[in-house]
Amino acid sequence: MGLFDRLSSLIKANLNDAISKAEDPEKLLEQSILDMRSQLAKAKQQVAAAIADEKRLRDQADAEFKQSGEWEQRAMLAIQQNRDDLARQALMRQQEHGEHATALQRTWQTHSAETEKLKSLLRDLNDKIEEAKRKKNLLLARARRAEAQQRIQNTMSGLSDKGAFEAFARMEEKIEMNERRLTASAEIEEEFSGDRLQSDFKRLEKAAGGLSADSRLLELKQKMGMLPAGTEPAARQLAEGEREKTSVTEADYEHLDDATPKS
Repeated sequence: MGLFDRLSSLIKANLNDAISKAEDPEKLLEQSILDMRSQLAKAKQQVAAAIADEKRLRDQADAEFKQSGEWEQRAMLAIQQNRDDLARQALMRQQEHGEHATALQRTWQTHSAETEKLKSLLRDLNDKIEEAKRKKNLLLARARRAEAQQRIQNTMSGLSDKGAFEAFARMEEKIEMNERRLTASAEIEEEFSGDRLQSDFKRLEKAAGGLSADSRLLELKQKMGMLPAGTEPAARQLAEGEREKTSVTEADYEHLDDATPKS
């Protein structure tokens, strides 16, 4: 398992452990970011060590190439001095350093490619942590909204008990019943108590007031040209009918008075 695979597994394990403990979302997210940054710091140290190894290999390869070149110069110097035996030994040393330099260079190239991959993964990890920091506030807002919705649901569940609503409805019905009884009592009191003749005239005056309004309405229609000027207002006819009813009622009262035995 690679370095960043281990880091990813560790971060996921920490998150799952925190979630399983049902910690506060804000503390959980903040701690998660702290853990990510801590792991990022460790990853940076390991990548820095890999870069240092790469540079060391590069320096060693360069040193071997340099040594190979120097022994080649010595071999040339020995040839100039007619010392072929020394030139031969110098060329053998030059070959050894050249072979070491070539091997170190291949190792350095492989290590350099791996180091570049580690750098790329490190940049990706850093970008993800920065993205997580930006998303933290959004996630906190979503968490708070979810908590608010849960509280509302709990409240509504508590209100699902119909006892309070039924008690309210019963009280409303009781108040309405009391109002109807009071209205009925007032009507009975008005109908069957006091001077009936005076009550009859009050009703008649009330009706006459309404007919007066009808008369004004008809007169306004005549003024607007909606009715012929000579039209007899229907309200007046109704008023005459009411007067006839009133005269019959008075005659009835007179008849009752005549029929009453004189003491």
